[in-house]
Amino acid sequence: MLTALAIRDVVLIEALDLEFGAGLTVLTGETGAGKSILLDALGLALGGRSAAGLVRQGATQAVVTASFEAPGAGSPLAALLAENGLEADDGEPLIVRRIVKADGGSRAYVNDQPASAGLLREIGQRLIEIHGQHDDRGLLNARGHRALLDAFARSEGRAVEAAWQQWRAAVDALESARADVANAEADRDWLDHAIDELAKFAPEDGEEETLAAERADMQKGARLSDDMETVMAAFAGSDGGLAQLRQAARRLDRIAPEHPLLAEALEALDRAVIEGSEAEEKLAQAADALRYDPARLEAVETRLFELRALARKHRVAADGLSDLLREFQARHARIEAGSEGLAALETAATATRRAYETAADALSATRRAAAGRLDAAVASELKPLKLDAARFRTVTETLPESQWGAAGKDRVEFEIATNPGAPFGALAKIASGGELSRFILALKVALAEEGGADTMIFDEIDRGVGGAVASAIGERLARLSDKAQLLVVTHSPQVAARGAGHLLIAKRSDGLVTRTNVNTLDPAARREEIARMLSGAEVTDEARAQATRLLQAA
Repeated sequence: MLTALAIRDVVLIEALDLEFGAGLTVLTGETGAGKSILLDALGLALGGRSAAGLVRQGATQAVVTASFEAPGAGSPLAALLAENGLEADDGEPLIVRRIVKADGGSRAYVNDQPASAGLLREIGQRLIEIHGQHDDRGLLNARGHRALLDAFARSEGRAVEAAWQQWRAAVDALESARADVANAEADRDWLDHAIDELAKFAPEDGEEETLAAERADMQKGARLSDDMETVMAAFAGSDGGLAQLRQAARRLDRIAPEHPLLAEALEALDRAVIEGSEAEEKLAQAADALRYDPARLEAVETRLFELRALARKHRVAADGLSDLLREFQARHARIEAGSEGLAALETAATATRRAYETAADALSATRRAAAGRLDAAVASELKPLKLDAARFRTVTETLPESQWGAAGKDRVEFEIATNPGAPFGALAKIASGGELSRFILALKVALAEEGGADTMIFDEIDRGVGGAVASAIGERLARLSDKAQLLVVTHSPQVAARGAGHLLIAKRSDGLVTRTNVNTLDPAARREEIARMLSGAEVTDEARAQATRLLQAA
């Protein structure tokens, strides 16, 4: 719901701060007072087209800020904000702001976070519905009629959507399998050869790394063999260095008690023997690891080079050859399975299609029944609105299969015929301005309990009518305001009297500057304004008395 609107330097408005409440708020004023400027300003805040001409003469920029109640958790609006990374604190109002510079440039903000004008329009469509004689959105857009009918029918579309997804998944799986089998059949000879070649070679996971490491170690062994033999010789035999250390340690052990330094020398010699033994062991292990076997080296290199050549041939990493073999074998298995595998997928596609058609047909039946109820509901609203010669119908047609989707099989469109014997056609093409506004009101009343934006604006919906018709319009607007916040620009005293709030738009000039102001009227001022609407330039006592009667009857 719209709670506040602040306007700065827009056309004739210098500074304006308005607050709005629930229910029906009427906006009145003399012709040319600037009611359209107020709506243009609100439209600008909601992503409408910006232009330098909107900036008040002499000002550097125009600013419009609109505040709304916090979006409900889990609502489509909250989801839209989250998708675009816009923070919306729980319980905090949603504030949209638009700045237009005198050179025509503009900036948009949502809760003080920069946003695009396109996003602002998406947000605005969820916040406010604007209905006027030239509005081409909302009820006049046939693309939204199916969703409106579903809301009126309170139909559950999730079963159809789920069935659609299952059917498409089954069809995709079948088409993919057919393509795989066709491709595999075309390449069967090559596939048989590739499987035979890979199976005989029997690649193993991680084999390239193992072979390369072993090859590198043997190549090192070949380079280090002479040095290794020399070092090992220093340790080997009874004349080796380690043997002589052990022999010296035994001799020293016998005489060590004779002097402390001999004991210390024995300890150092024992440590040397231990370290030497560890060195001898490590040398032996290194000799094994780096053992150079020309035959083994040749075999390892042959296997490694063939592995890499095979990988290059199939354009995969060497470690991917085993996975490739399994993939080729699976493709071969699909070929062997042949029609048996395809038959199962075809059965699944047929079954899921049947399930989708069953669910979609049930939804279509619900829509047709709801269309009849909606037609009757709208028809009951037409006569009081002086549209008793008009006819309304909800057209439901089955779409060709190529246009079926998650929302079912149907095309839905609202159509009217304004005169007896005249053909039906789209609302926007058949009805005149005044008729179209009243048709929209009739539809909104019929659909009142089925959701929509929390705020609706009707721009001069009562143009060209008066008396009983204006009273009927006012009564229906008041009824509609029980379900949503309504802002109504009106010239009709009968409609104005129905308002829970009343704003008077007036243009004032001091001879140099013209300004548009908006005042919230108290009960006495409301009576005076409605009396003016009844009598014209000179307000009479009779007009005041009639205004009192209208207000009391509202």
